[in-house]
Amino acid sequence: MRPVPLLQRFAAACLLSAGIAHAQAIDKLHQFLDTTRTVRADFTQTVVARNGRKPQMSSGVMIISRPGKFRWQIDKPYAQLLVGDGEKIWIHDPDLRQVTVRKAGAALGGTPAALLAGDSRIDKDFTLREAGERDGLEWVEAIPRTPDSGFAKVLLGFSGNDLRAMELLDSLGQTSSLVFAHLERNPQVAASLFRFTPPAHTDVLGE
Repeated sequence: MRPVPLLQRFAAACLLSAGIAHAQAIDKLHQFLDTTRTVRADFTQTVVARNGRKPQMSSGVMIISRPGKFRWQIDKPYAQLLVGDGEKIWIHDPDLRQVTVRKAGAALGGTPAALLAGDSRIDKDFTLREAGERDGLEWVEAIPRTPDSGFAKVLLGFSGNDLRAMELLDSLGQTSSLVFAHLERNPQVAASLFRFTPPAHTDVLGE
């Protein structure tokens, strides 16, 4: 039998290792969702428009109670609060004295918190694929199966079994990049954090 050339064997080994990495990266996402009921993390967010104008920076706190409940609190540079109570998503802009209400499920809510607050059946809603290694993280790309999700694709970056970063490309070509710090899995969180009552003298728009 003719021996297999060394270069061919090396290429085959690379393809095999790529397949293993693919399984491992997606398994990390599944494991994170299957074993995580609550999450609390500080975040730093950078938003870049399609035209590449000056990025917008913000920071705050994300709290999740799966399935369906989340609190996305932006502290800097301007205060804004998004609360998902499982039925509705409340978006409060205190400077404008305005609250916008959406039905949960009609859209992902415009934040990574809303995406992560979903159930564990991510394969039902997204097509997953390995996105390689970058910045010391292993990335998984998730492409929504339905066109009305609000996002063209989502990238999730893992270090070990911990979620460290996300990148979201929305339907308008805007890219949001997030880095998480002090992420806690399954902390005790108060149910009151996921309830919202519009303040007095505030305009309520939407549902």
